[in-house]
Amino acid sequence: MLGDRDAKASQRAMWALGDYHKFATAAIWDFGPLLVRACGIAPGQRVLDVAAGTGNVAIRAAEAGADVVASDLTPENFDAGRREASAHGVELEWVEADAEALPFGDGEFDVVTSAVGAIFAPDHRKVADELLRVCRPGGTIGLIAVAPTGAVVDLFGLVARYEQHPMLADASPLEWGDEGHVRELFGDRVESLSIERRSFDPSPLADVELLKAHHPLLVALHRDLEGQPERAAALDRELADLAARWQDEGQELLVIVARKRRS
Repeated sequence: MLGDRDAKASQRAMWALGDYHKFATAAIWDFGPLLVRACGIAPGQRVLDVAAGTGNVAIRAAEAGADVVASDLTPENFDAGRREASAHGVELEWVEADAEALPFGDGEFDVVTSAVGAIFAPDHRKVADELLRVCRPGGTIGLIAVAPTGAVVDLFGLVARYEQHPMLADASPLEWGDEGHVRELFGDRVESLSIERRSFDPSPLADVELLKAHHPLLVALHRDLEGQPERAAALDRELADLAARWQDEGQELLVIVARKRRS
């Protein structure tokens, strides 16, 4: 069984696989402006984006005039993020950071965000605690999670069946798509909590070749199956079937916005 430090190193190495920026810009890049609008990010605010990847939310927050820090466990993605930020004409700070132990002071940020990022950290309670801790009293926490319905559930099941070593934590990221779970995590530490369900066109996620080439989970899974051509072929067939379902059924997201209590 991996210790915590080894598990973190393994997660960091996995999320550095493939070309995450190519996947993100093709599949989830619209999440950035969606979350910026939902949180009402405005000029002069100090914003932290947790598990920022290559800056999906962070760059859009900077475009809105905020002073932004993009943090992620996997700094290998920062170069692509810096290039993207430069192309958008904005500057922001990039910091290596674990969502379960953020290296920032209490109440340091007006807004704390994460779009389908921090939900992959193993300890959901620690993540919620840290998001709240670094947010100022009266500040905003905004998240995008995936509803635990349809083909995405089967995708995580597929990973669990084919992986040769654990790639995801026992606490599934899909639990963040359960409204009751989110409300329990934040509890009475927030004065308001809105959860909006939105439909999402998963067409890019239905591109099996995109997933296999660039999504870290699928790149890692196929590496695990090197030397096992029959299992790799079976995986590809299941991925193709899943992608067709995803295309037909669509997918729901949860846009979560919380206001931290002032006292």
